[in-house]
Amino acid sequence: MARSTSYNTRTRQLILDYLTANRQHAVSAADIVAHLEAAGEHTNPTTVYRYLDKLAGERRVMKYVAGKGERAVYQYADEAHHCHEHIHLKCTRCGEIFHMDCHFMDEVRQHLQAEHGFTLQCEGSILYGVCRRCAQQQEPNAPAGKP
Repeated sequence: MARSTSYNTRTRQLILDYLTANRQHAVSAADIVAHLEAAGEHTNPTTVYRYLDKLAGERRVMKYVAGKGERAVYQYADEAHHCHEHIHLKCTRCGEIFHMDCHFMDEVRQHLQAEHGFTLQCEGSILYGVCRRCAQQQEPNAPAGKP
């Protein structure tokens, strides 16, 4: 019996729609599966992982793995931001991802090459901290930078 390609195409489009709608956040495959199930789409998690890996290979999504044994998260790679050319900042409170797409990145690259003979590869790079909005919402007596 032949497999239906419409199911995979529909599932893939729903995954891509979810990623683009959440482009400011890194999401896990489990987040995507939960979203699909809430929308009434029953899919195998392996299908989601396989498609995410395909999108990462095409450089349409960025794949981040914080540490060994931790689950990967994915973010839609916005062409306008040249996501493969700069570092990203992720707020540990709200989960928003910010693009460090500024002249500072050129200075960092030049410094690393000139002073250390090191060529920076930004793909998949992410720094963690607390964004301005979350820091402003922090309790007045709490030390800065502590959750």
